[in-house]
Amino acid sequence: MNTFLIADSGSTKTDWRLVFQDGTARAIQTNGFNPYYQTTSQISVTLQEQLVPHLEKAPVSAVFFYGAGCSGPAVNYIVADALQAVMPTLDTIEVNSDMLGAARGASGHKPGIVCILGTGSNACFYDGYQIERGIQTLGFWLGDEGSGGYLGKTLVRDFFQERLPKHLADTFKKRYALDRATLLENAYQKPFPNRYFAAFTPFLSEHIADRYVDTLVTDAFEVFLSTYVARLPEAQQYAVHFVGSIAHYFSDQLKKAVEETALLMGDIIKAPAEKLVDFHRRVA
Repeated sequence: MNTFLIADSGSTKTDWRLVFQDGTARAIQTNGFNPYYQTTSQISVTLQEQLVPHLEKAPVSAVFFYGAGCSGPAVNYIVADALQAVMPTLDTIEVNSDMLGAARGASGHKPGIVCILGTGSNACFYDGYQIERGIQTLGFWLGDEGSGGYLGKTLVRDFFQERLPKHLADTFKKRYALDRATLLENAYQKPFPNRYFAAFTPFLSEHIADRYVDTLVTDAFEVFLSTYVARLPEAQQYAVHFVGSIAHYFSDQLKKAVEETALLMGDIIKAPAEKLVDFHRRVA
């Protein structure tokens, strides 16, 4: 087995695993990458500064990169060219979507339904190696049900529309001191509104024992599952696996929603990097 690199990349951070010939692995973290917003040159600079010094002249022969925004050849080459530029001796460079990384991490070499529940949300049917059937994602404003952005948006909307129970509304107001002008600026004028709203999910986590919060989160998951997962032809045949911080931190509510939607609960993993090491060890 030659030494290789695996990357699980979001727009904010990238979790790397440097896998040595003896099968051991080392974790490395760098800034995130998204080829929709960054050029090959910009990505190369970050790789050179933040990744290459950790390689210690290890003879890396392959990189398996799974990333946000890596939706096809037209953009994937931006990342691939950057990797080749900083590691010119690479024999193999594979750039794929974060959805495929989640699927391979959560389901390994077995077929199953795999969902991402993080800042955003997504789902697919995975055949054990590739994505066989995906969903049409519409982004934060028109979709992302069950995600951190969706949960935060629902919480903030209920606060401003005075639908939060008084004890929660008082606590929320004291903690965030949020006014309408600031809210609308972050929602409609500043970039990454999904990240802005997802930042309110710790409030939900801290108050998850409250009936209102438990219901809000569970209902959001049920909407996601009924809209995207239950409609897949394979939904009644395979377990449903989940990847992401929202799935991890709200696992009790997620399990309840899966049961209510009459689906088969699979595994929940916070991040797929470690599992991707296992996947690629088996195919190396």
